[in-house]
Amino acid sequence: LSSGINAEYGQDIHTKENADTAASFSNANERVMGTPAPASTNFAAQFGHMAGGYDAQYYGYMWSEVYSDDMFQSVFRDAGVLSKEAGLKYRTCILQPGGSIDAFDMLKNMLGREPNSDAFFKAKGFA
Repeated sequence: LSSGINAEYGQDIHTKENADTAASFSNANERVMGTPAPASTNFAAQFGHMAGGYDAQYYGYMWSEVYSDDMFQSVFRDAGVLSKEAGLKYRTCILQPGGSIDAFDMLKNMLGREPNSDAFFKAKGFA
């Protein structure tokens, strides 16, 4: 859930010319967790990702989790993580091509369809 809070907070402060970072974080925390951040804290003062040029890259972590959850739920969950067939599919579709195929295309080949966020939201308890 903290990544959701951080993502919402980051989007909020980067879409305003002047942002109250403490209020923005507290509002994001309340929307995601159902409770405001403690009044005596200022999360923004220690969250260096938002001020160090790394802010937009932060969301890449969440997208990698969306894709990994989709792969796990679609390929490995029922077959088992030690399944020979699932492992061979992973090796053939993801590892073997390496950088010779676009990563998104490798993912589609592995899944046999366009990826989606359903498994991610299920894993986070939102579905």
